[in-house]
Amino acid sequence: MINSRATQLDAEIISNKRVGSYNHMVFAVNELAGACRPGNFVAIAVGGQSSSMILRRAFAIYRATMRADGVGLLELVVAPQGSGSKWLSSQSIGQKVNVIAPLGTAFGIPTEPVSALLVGGGYGSAPLFALAETLKSRGCRVDMVLGASTAGKIYAPLEGKRSVNSLTITTDDGSAGTTGRVSEVLPALIDQHQTDVIYSCGPMAMLEAITAISQQAGIVHQCSVEESMACGIGVCMTCVLPVKGDDGVIRMTRTCIDGPVMDGNRVLWTRSREIPDGVWGK
Repeated sequence: MINSRATQLDAEIISNKRVGSYNHMVFAVNELAGACRPGNFVAIAVGGQSSSMILRRAFAIYRATMRADGVGLLELVVAPQGSGSKWLSSQSIGQKVNVIAPLGTAFGIPTEPVSALLVGGGYGSAPLFALAETLKSRGCRVDMVLGASTAGKIYAPLEGKRSVNSLTITTDDGSAGTTGRVSEVLPALIDQHQTDVIYSCGPMAMLEAITAISQQAGIVHQCSVEESMACGIGVCMTCVLPVKGDDGVIRMTRTCIDGPVMDGNRVLWTRSREIPDGVWGK
């Protein structure tokens, strides 16, 4: 069901700064900030009242904080690629946008200190920074891997280095860190740090590769999936994935309300966009 903490409001933009290939945006959202957890997302109305862009756009929450003066802040990392994200990135300080948040599921936090490995691809790393802070506050060891096609698409590597025990960077073109993909460095890091759980967010192919590694290592993999969401509230069924439930039955599961954070080891990863055999009702 839809996140019971979700609220709709007009949020004022109080900061909009270009950081590498992305825009770091901050919104004033009052007490809504206190309801947000690492892994939740926000759905924003884009394009203005006269626009033909009728669908909201979903963005992972980068960080939500309450200032000492009682003002709640919501931070997003926006990649201005499509028409909606380009419109949002172009908005000025002082303007307001309509926001629904927090939506979706959050990352599960261990009750005891563990060794956690956080893996982010491109701007998919956004929700991992607040997660790292939460895990560190619980006494966990936190190691992070950030990957992208090129150095300019690695978001906030200096912040990542400050917030974790160790940071590894990979780029496809070798312009920063290790040449290659994040999946290529994971086995050695898992062995080195005796990883208990992997948290990830990024492209679906990356999440699939990490799942294969986590299964081989016999460890938990919590991933925030990047499926396209049209409504964000479980109505339109455009964001479904085949997921095996506790009862062993495979169901087409809505990632906007039963995710985006899921157990990667239960997702039936398929790039064919076809319903696989064995799904309930097929």
